[in-house]
Amino acid sequence: MEKRISFADTKEAVAVLGRNDEYLGLIGQHFASGITARGTEVILDGEAAEVDQIMRVFHELIYLYREGNPVTNHDVRYSLRMIMAGQADYLHQMFSDTVLVTARGRHLKPKTLGQSQYLEAIRHNYITFGIGPAGTGKTYLAVAMAVFSLKNKHVERIILTRPAVEAGEKLGFLPGDLQEKIDPYLRPLYDAMYDIMGAETVQKYMAKNIIEVAPLAYMRGRTLEDAFIILDEAQNTTAEQMKMFLTRMGFGSKMVVTGDITQIDLPRGVQSGLKHAQAVLAGTQGIAVLHLNESDVVRHEIVSRIIQAYEHYNQE
Repeated sequence: MEKRISFADTKEAVAVLGRNDEYLGLIGQHFASGITARGTEVILDGEAAEVDQIMRVFHELIYLYREGNPVTNHDVRYSLRMIMAGQADYLHQMFSDTVLVTARGRHLKPKTLGQSQYLEAIRHNYITFGIGPAGTGKTYLAVAMAVFSLKNKHVERIILTRPAVEAGEKLGFLPGDLQEKIDPYLRPLYDAMYDIMGAETVQKYMAKNIIEVAPLAYMRGRTLEDAFIILDEAQNTTAEQMKMFLTRMGFGSKMVVTGDITQIDLPRGVQSGLKHAQAVLAGTQGIAVLHLNESDVVRHEIVSRIIQAYEHYNQE
């Protein structure tokens, strides 16, 4: 059978087909059907079932683009994987879930099924642990949910924290005041906030103490109410620090704890608070633990291969 897909204009065609038809070629590698691009049209010719699959891939990518997102190599590969596995409905549900619109007008959405489940866990639990390797979006999505909660008045402030393990006893010898000393360890949190809200808005909210970015030690002795609290790099907390942090929870608050248990920087013999918390809190009502893996990595495809190679090496 033959079917045609029409794009709204040349710009949309280039976005979905990729520069120099990169994405078109990637899709064509997975199917025996003929796929030909002519201007703002794609012509499909092949077996009915396969043509329908290809149609669904293109329709989902067009939908993603029209929702304000640039189509990436990862989007194309993941769409192919989901649709060929018979999970097209899950894919559309994922692409339909807009967390918020960023300061630059991008519709922020989950990029993988794991990310979608992570967002649902945050929505429906008091405390969510997001555990996985670099590039899975665990910190970025947590910050996005915090901003969403603030904008919709579910909370009154956002608190972002992480342990400054690398600083250790050397913190006092670094130049500058205390804020300048700890800023390098909090930079990834600032980057996520700036990308989502815009630097000017973040600075304004920080001046009003609506957004607080601070090292974990600053949490001791506090009760955090009506706040969305994120603990990043939690694999570098001790068991005692983790307990201290979790018990800061106050009424009207939500917590997200993120970390990568393969990247622990604690001294040898010191137990990671993140690993300890998984064992202690397993099955506790209101607490969810989500594990993301290399299939949820949304950085360059080589990052997934690097993670797989290291996991394989460690297993051997």
